[in-house]
This record gives sequence, structure tokens and C-alpha cells, in this order.
Amino acid sequence: MVLSRTIGSDSDDSVHSTFASRYVRTCLPRFRLAENSIPKEAAYQIINDELMLDGNPRLNLASFVTTWMEPECDKLMLAAINKNYVDMDEYPVTTELQNRCVNIIAHLFNAPLGESETAVGVGTVGSSEAIMLAGLAFKRKWQNKMKALGKPWDKPNIVTGANVQVCWEKFARYFEVELKEVKLSEGYYVMDPEKAVEMVDENTICVAAILGSTLNGEFEDVKRLNDLLVDKNAQTGWDTPIHVDAASGGFIAPFIYPELEWDFRLPLVKSINVSGHKYGLVYAGIGWVIWRNKEDLPDELIFHINYLGADQPTFTLNFSKGSSQIIAQYYQLIRLGFEGYKNIMENCRDNALVLKEGLEKTGRFNIVSKDTGVPLVAFSLKDHSQHNEFEISDMLRRFGWIVPAYTMPPNAQHITVLRVVIREDFSRTLADRLVSDIVKVLQELDTLPAKVTAKIEISEEKGIEYKTELEVQRKYTDAWKRFVANKRKINGVC
Repeated sequence: MVLSRTIGSDSDDSVHSTFASRYVRTCLPRFRLAENSIPKEAAYQIINDELMLDGNPRLNLASFVTTWMEPECDKLMLAAINKNYVDMDEYPVTTELQNRCVNIIAHLFNAPLGESETAVGVGTVGSSEAIMLAGLAFKRKWQNKMKALGKPWDKPNIVTGANVQVCWEKFARYFEVELKEVKLSEGYYVMDPEKAVEMVDENTICVAAILGSTLNGEFEDVKRLNDLLVDKNAQTGWDTPIHVDAASGGFIAPFIYPELEWDFRLPLVKSINVSGHKYGLVYAGIGWVIWRNKEDLPDELIFHINYLGADQPTFTLNFSKGSSQIIAQYYQLIRLGFEGYKNIMENCRDNALVLKEGLEKTGRFNIVSKDTGVPLVAFSLKDHSQHNEFEISDMLRRFGWIVPAYTMPPNAQHITVLRVVIREDFSRTLADRLVSDIVKVLQELDTLPAKVTAKIEISEEKGIEYKTELEVQRKYTDAWKRFVANKRKINGVC
């Protein structure tokens, strides 16, 4: 005989489908904790459904950050997701893997190490933390020197280009260091070494060069900067050093531009940062900073703790952090080796050239990026009388592509560009498809009223006259920037 019991219709126990439950017709509080718990299946489905509205990371061509890894590496990361890296005594193997990564990267950057000498460096959450640590080391070393000389030590500065990533501005503001920026100019979108060295004074803690500008991927001339600084140091008696921000280019140059001198082969390069989560080919959350030798990292910045077990030295801004990305970085380094990284970087470079050639064939764009540098294509419209780069960026989202449009820093802020970053998972097929979709967008825009022309006509009716196309472009760019800023204020939630 079959025994059964009836469950009330209001009970969730009777519902086998999440979409048949009451949780799909009840709006959960978004900014306060709910009074009651909900089933794990419902919680998963609710969050998963909202996340479907996010963009596809693989089609996010704005980002340098890795969006694909091999399944074997995904397994390793998942297995280590509950390991707190800072507990080195509890997880000695993970600590050893981090030390191996530091040494592998240091040798890749030609650090002057003996056979049995250990490299000086640390894994970070990303290049932002790495830059903070390197900047603090320069600041403390400069302060110690000035104190020993009996000179003022309260007004340090860093010289860099106006094209630096925002993390440099954060460092300067957070740690009270003046940021002296070399302004850009139309057609030259990286730091001019001659102008940079002219801005160096006795209070300069370092000159920061970028190996792979965020704006157009171009490598700055670190060799020229080094040679000019050597001469100035000899004339003044100073010892102004160089830091290389190789966040994007550090895992590119050694493999496809081995003859390029930018690293520790140059005597004034004292530290280098690189993002493992960019062309190091690891998911977001890992960066590295390497020092030339122990003397370049002041001892007073290193803390020693013992409450987690054995004595543990630490030099980080973040304390607790996951071990997964460190393990993933080691996986990539031993899995790919020099040959694997070289092949991937060559593929990225070749696919960037394919995209560049496709855009040039349209006859509508000027290419702003360089063939030598980070594999990306930055481009701008030749003719702004009809439409602009922001409209192209907006319309490409209909096809799933996320392609950023932005203005250059001073004094080239009147130049607007679109940028496509070529990552490992961006194939030749996708490059061809993107060109095809850009052509479709251009054709559609050509059939629409010209917004720029309309604005000019309205301005002329009001007695405002813009004499040149450049003035028109500047006015329109400024208006668009204000529109975007206002939109962020409306949509933003703190």
C-alpha cells in the first residue's frame, strides 16, 4: 500500500520549480537586509537572472583585463578560493609559488641577480597597489636622503606624462606627493623624455615611464629617458631614478620586442610593476612589483608579524587576499613558458594589424595607435561634420560590442578616439566581424540627421559662429563630456 501525505499549497516544499515559487513575484529589498531567508535555489536564480543584463566580458573591448583561462586553471582557482594568502605559515606551498613567480618575472625583466640570489618583489591585488608600494619606496628613500643632507623633505614630486593611469593620481593625492605632468600634444600622445627631464628637480623622487599607454598602447622611450637622466644626474649630483609602469606592456615586450631596452638593463630603472591580470593572462586581481635590488626597498616599510604562526615579513596595502590568482599566475608561467607567451602575443599583434587594416579600408578613420606597443587599435573619425566617436560607441552596443570613446588628456583634449584592446581570446574571426559591424553602424549613421551639423546651424541662428572644424569638435566634445558626467550623477549609487 502506498502511503502519501498532502502538503499545503502555501508551502514551498511542494514547489519543485523556482519559477513556480512566490519568490519570482516578490521584489526583494535591494538596499536593506530581508527579514526572512529564502531557498538557495531561489537566491541563485534571482542573482543569475539579474547578471544576464551585464555585458559579455569577452566582447568588452574596453578592458585590458583577462576574460578567458583554460578550464584546468579554473579548477585550480576554485580549489584555492578559501585560502587566505596572508597566512603564509598555514599555506607554505602557496607562498613558495608566489616567490617563484617573483623570481621568474624578475629574470624576465633582466634583474641583475646572481645564480643563488633571490629577487625582491611582491604579489599585489593589481598594478594600482603595486604602484602605491613602489611610490612609497621612492618617497621614503628620498626622504631619508634629504634628512641626512639636512634639507627639507616635505615637498616630494613625481614627474610623469599626462597620459598616466588614474592610479598615479591616486598615489599622489593619497600620499601627498606633487604630480608634475608633461602635457601631450596632437600627434604625440606619450611623455616627451626631454620635457620630463627638464621638469626634474631636487625634490623629484622618481620619473614614471609607461610601457604601454592606456590611451593608445604606445611604449614610452625609457632608454632615451634613462640616458637624459644619467646626464642630468651627473651635472647636478642628484640620483633621480626611474620607475616603469609596465602594467600592460610588461608581459608583451620581453616576448615580441626582446631588443627593446626598457627594463633593469637600464641602470636608473629601480622598480617595475606589471599586471598579471592583463597580458599575464590571469583573471582580475593580481599584479606584481619588482625592485632592482634590496637597497631600493627601505627596510622600515617591511612589517613582521607572528600572530599567524611563524615570523612573516609583509609589504602590502591589503592584508587578507585570496590565493587563487597567485596560483593561476604560476600555472600560466609554467604552462605556457616563453614559447607559449610569445605565440599568444604574436597572435594578438597580428589580429590588431588585421583590425587596423580593416578600419583603414573604410576610408573613414585615422589610426592613432602605433604598430609597436600594446596590441590595440585606437582610431578617430576623419570627418566630424556628420557624427562623432561617441555615437559610434553607443550604437556598437546594439551588436554586443563594448568599445569605449574618450578624449585625450591636456593638451590634446580636443582629440576623441575609439579604442579596441586585442586580448588572447579575440580571434581573427571576431576582428573581421567587428569591422563588419562598424561598417554597418557607419551606414546607419549616414542615414540619420547630422547632430553636429544641426548644432552648428542652431548656434549660427543664435549668433554663435565656430570658424573651424577643430573649434566645432572641441565644443561638441565638451558638451558630450558634460552630458556623460551629468548622466553618471543621476545613475550613480554610493
